[in-house]
Amino acid sequence: MEVSEMRMLRWTCGKTMLDMITNVVFRENLEVGSIINKLREERLRCFGHVLRHPLMTPARRVEALTVDGVRRRGRPKRRWEDQMKIDMKELLLTEDMTSNRNVWRSRIRIDE
Repeated sequence: MEVSEMRMLRWTCGKTMLDMITNVVFRENLEVGSIINKLREERLRCFGHVLRHPLMTPARRVEALTVDGVRRRGRPKRRWEDQMKIDMKELLLTEDMTSNRNVWRSRIRIDE
């Protein structure tokens, strides 16, 4: 995803890979943040919304579902919950902090 983002930024500036310009230069010129940080920000925002809902709403009831049956072979697909745990661990957040938007937004901007 980051590769296609940089390709679009280069195209916007009218440059190609042959011009040998670093990614940082394009980000500074266009004043654009990393798409990875934006995706993480949206996941945290959505997670905070879900946590604020009462337990009986459909969004919260899905968390408690268990699926019976045989799992597929190989590596399991990354779930949304797993990615949220990774994001919170990287930003040193707890579940309580995710409902306070100012906390995680400031930590994402620090990492940029």
